[in-house]
Amino acid sequence: MKGTRNRSWKSATIMLLFLLTGANHIYAKQWMNPADKYLNAYKEYRNAKCPIENDGINNFVYFAGDRAAIRGNPFLRVDRFKGAQIMYSWRELEPTQGDYDFSAIREDLAYLAAHGKQLWVQLQDATFSGTNIAVPDYLLTPRYDGGAVQERTDQGKLKGWAAKRWNPKVRHQFAQLIAALGREFDGKIAGINLQETAVDVSKKDDPTFTPERYVEGIKANMLALKRAFPHSVTMQYANFIPGEFLPWTDKGYLRSVYAYGNSIGVGLGAPDLMVERRGQLNNPLAMMHEGHFSVPLGIAVQDGNYIGKTGTTKVITNAPNIVPVLHAFAHGFLRVSYLFWSNQEPYFTKDVLPCFEKR
Repeated sequence: MKGTRNRSWKSATIMLLFLLTGANHIYAKQWMNPADKYLNAYKEYRNAKCPIENDGINNFVYFAGDRAAIRGNPFLRVDRFKGAQIMYSWRELEPTQGDYDFSAIREDLAYLAAHGKQLWVQLQDATFSGTNIAVPDYLLTPRYDGGAVQERTDQGKLKGWAAKRWNPKVRHQFAQLIAALGREFDGKIAGINLQETAVDVSKKDDPTFTPERYVEGIKANMLALKRAFPHSVTMQYANFIPGEFLPWTDKGYLRSVYAYGNSIGVGLGAPDLMVERRGQLNNPLAMMHEGHFSVPLGIAVQDGNYIGKTGTTKVITNAPNIVPVLHAFAHGFLRVSYLFWSNQEPYFTKDVLPCFEKR
């Protein structure tokens, strides 16, 4: 009897393991990684071709801080481009406290207007270079708790500086600058946007930092922007928030920024139109696709995006032209009103211009 019981127990165990293994196999086949939710969304737009039809999107060319590049640029003769998006740093616009210098904006605005084009301002308070600081020197003092914080790689290498957007005194000075810009340029420029929300900052870098204070600071800057520019289009680039990474750690930070912008009339946008990268797909691009907005949305095709990467000036010879796919995805999946095309060569001349020059 003992041997029979042992054989029965072994048979039952084997059968149970078989059933569990089968159930796990079925579950594994049915389970989908939430991070892959939109991973194949771009495939719907793979057959997009040039020329790109006029679908109502406002197309601008992004020159970063290279103001000189707009002079004589071929985009000036292409009707489909509304104008140029140029980045101006807080430091250059306020060289000393309360002393504003908007001469660069005036010059660019006049030049573009003479060619029938508009100016879109990107206001810079953070950098992606360890040797470049975007805030004025007077902020880098104890009165403003240093004004800016260093951003470092995982290996500790300095990679940039960001204004302390969570510091009320820093925000007050930023709001003063925005108000001064509004008094002179509201209604004269096509639009103005604040830089992206993504920063590599934690309490370890600055003991006064918390994600909640950071989100509060972002919203305060958005409100200041809307109050100063009731007529020109306003926009906040909102892509990632420290302490959160969707879909795994959803604290509601990014969602609240998008909801707040919609409630006060500030448009939402993001850098980097990356149609196959999970990070962008699950964070800013998901916000745009899933939301219902009364404000305009915008997306920037920045350096590297023409070859499916970010932040690179690498040139790939004979790379396929993905401009039609990027445009179709932005129009169909994101429903944007504004597209900002980087003036990155050789791709702008080789890929972008031919798609918009032809009818």
